Amino acid sequence: MNEEHFEMINLIMDELSQEERKRSFYLCADLNAGTCGEDLREKLESLITRGQVGPLFLLELMCRIRRFDILKKVLGTNRQEAERLIRSGSVVSDYRVLMADMSEDMGKEDLSALIFLLSGILPRGRQETATSFLDVVMELEKMDKVSSENVDLIEQCLQKIHRADLAKRVQWYQRRVSESQISASVQNQRGEPSLQKTHRATQFANTACQQSLRTKAQENIKMSVPETGRQYCQDSSETYQMQAQPRGLCVIIDCVGSDGDLLEETFRRLHFMVKQRKWLSVMDTWSFLKKMAKLNREHQEADAFVCCILSRGIGANLLATEDRGPGISLDSVRQLFATDSCPSLGGKPKLFFIQSYIISAPPLRWHRDEDLETDGPAVAVNVELVPEGADVLWSHCCTEARNLESGRHRSVYARALGAALLKGQERRMHMLDVHTEINSVIYDHNQKNREEVYSLSLRHTLRKALFLK
Repeated sequence: MNEEHFEMINLIMDELSQEERKRSFYLCADLNAGTCGEDLREKLESLITRGQVGPLFLLELMCRIRRFDILKKVLGTNRQEAERLIRSGSVVSDYRVLMADMSEDMGKEDLSALIFLLSGILPRGRQETATSFLDVVMELEKMDKVSSENVDLIEQCLQKIHRADLAKRVQWYQRRVSESQISASVQNQRGEPSLQKTHRATQFANTACQQSLRTKAQENIKMSVPETGRQYCQDSSETYQMQAQPRGLCVIIDCVGSDGDLLEETFRRLHFMVKQRKWLSVMDTWSFLKKMAKLNREHQEADAFVCCILSRGIGANLLATEDRGPGISLDSVRQLFATDSCPSLGGKPKLFFIQSYIISAPPLRWHRDEDLETDGPAVAVNVELVPEGADVLWSHCCTEARNLESGRHRSVYARALGAALLKGQERRMHMLDVHTEINSVIYDHNQKNREEVYSLSLRHTLRKALFLK
């Protein structure tokens, strides 16, 4: 392995969290690299030294774990270019990508239910130490209960814990595997050397990747990540419809008086009908939200729903303009607009953007690494942010309430959200790419302002690609 690749791996390792290293190791675990233990650095060095993968693999790995900033900073490219090269010769198996992605989308309650369901199969020690869906999957793989050819147990368990959205992804994977096996059988009957073709395609992609990296290094191009949205399939079955006029209802509740107007202007430009209220008490906030959830005709004619709340908070509750009391639980806000409570929004994307100003009592705890989507330092917040039900995008930003003491305070999150949404509209960016833009702004802010740190979490159960246009 040449010195350039060795240096790339070192720089990448310095950027990854422990959870990201674990996920990365899992993604390349089935690639034979000899007896290199469970250390990601050794694994990558061994794979490249033995010539089993090329530099393209490093690009693919960073894309799979959504570290698009590393693509720019270490590998000298951007997401769009990396994905173009990956399409020419992907190395990571679809199975491992599926398992890793589902682990990201599974919350603590779902994980606990899954472990309980598998209590007769999983060793007791593993039941107590598993902290993610990926931990469970790896144990099931060791026991030969799950593999790339056998995901029936996973699908059955997901159905039983009422995660039909994840079960459908497993079913989709199973169909692809079946179609691939039929295609391979036909090719063998025709005498087509499919493995040789795949090998040549991968070699070509690796060469193209090396040339691309050299070119970008020579040109010293500066680019934002991502520059444009991923080119998702625009087939109507793969994309949420977004054509209604107006697109839908956007509810804004500004209980701190800083950025409600900015968000109102943003969503009007995105063709939403906006209803904003300011300085509401807890009781008035709850009453207003319940009223908005009952606008059946508006929701029936809409393609989407948006809820933005800027409020003081404590734990998992919103305090509105108050400084104490139980407040309103975040989960109850989501449930108001869930399909069971609001059938007219069934099958439509429901987007929640929450800015909480956390009052520092009672004692709080730090987020675990896997609860955070941004790379910056975290504000201590005791909050569960995993949405239930399909078609939900839940973006929650927290910072300390003392930041409101400045009369000129403006939420970094709200400003980044407004700018990223309008940029996404202009460049037709997927909603998850829009959130990556917001992550980048929050990260940069945290690096420069250690006394005014924001933590940002994204959880979603979207079933299709979402573009606000």
